[in-house]
Amino acid sequence: METRKVQRLGPSTLAMTLPAEWTKEHNVEKGDEVTIRTGEKGTLTVLSESASTEDTSAHIHADALEASGLERAIVAEYVLGRRVIRVGKNEGGLDSEQINAVYRAETQLMGLGVIEETPDAIAIRCSVDPEDFTLDNLLERLENTGSTMRTEAMKALAHGNADFAERALNRERQANKIFVLLLRLIFTAYQNPNLARAIGLKSGFPLIGYRSVAKNLELTADHAQEIAEICLNAEDHTLDVDSSTMRQIRDFTETVDQITALAVSSVVERDYDKTIEVRRLFTEIRDTEYELLEDLPEMPNASLLEVREVLVGLRQTAEYSVRNAEIAANLALTEDSEHVTID
Repeated sequence: METRKVQRLGPSTLAMTLPAEWTKEHNVEKGDEVTIRTGEKGTLTVLSESASTEDTSAHIHADALEASGLERAIVAEYVLGRRVIRVGKNEGGLDSEQINAVYRAETQLMGLGVIEETPDAIAIRCSVDPEDFTLDNLLERLENTGSTMRTEAMKALAHGNADFAERALNRERQANKIFVLLLRLIFTAYQNPNLARAIGLKSGFPLIGYRSVAKNLELTADHAQEIAEICLNAEDHTLDVDSSTMRQIRDFTETVDQITALAVSSVVERDYDKTIEVRRLFTEIRDTEYELLEDLPEMPNASLLEVREVLVGLRQTAEYSVRNAEIAANLALTEDSEHVTID
């Protein structure tokens, strides 16, 4: 970090020189325009013209990439905020597996579509405008999707109905699309602070926290997917437990749903009191998994394993929600409130 003196250029004008190394790196010359953005706690951000515009395109050279590697590269460029992604080879055209990989990636990502295809290359374009979304809204949508998957999976187990399990599995792709879109907005806002306000943030400070919250929610959706898969694979698509135990498991699920929703609400609203409530609810159900397992009668190991996997998934979902509440507490206590005064 270096310091610079503020100089007076006129009766009401103060000025400070820009570091020569920075101007050279960003091609800033005399007469160019830069963007000035004021932030919280006395911060002032200077952005070059190149930093104020989105990095719009990338060209993936697929010569040395197998299909799986190519698919991951497309997802990565999408997350990094590219508007157009071109896929091709320096020599020859894409083989059939590589072409299929491009189309698989397209179906995984929100707003992505093929705009040009030739024998030698494919171009795909993202139509998503970052300003069409807010991070808070996407977090809530991701939590709602995971919660719906969990509810459908538990209904499937309770009623021995594979259709509900299939519904839950079908929603997994939507959950993944929302998660990757969240990553795209987070990375884009990090690279271009001007976008932070457009997607609902006063500054870029919360971005690292939002990244963790999004990942935790994606993991809870994965647990819901696993419960649905247990249902499909189980005999008669249900658990080998009596109706009373199944009722207890469903009650456990309802409390977990309450915790996950409350944790996301505490993040969105920066509500410290809600983080305390999340912890209180988690304390009440922390030992539920072990208590239910201890009360089970003798049963085949395969049946016992199915019950245990369901309960472990529910407990871990609640634990991820507590982590989200911890992030919310950190965000909530950065500003003055009834609980804290910042000097």
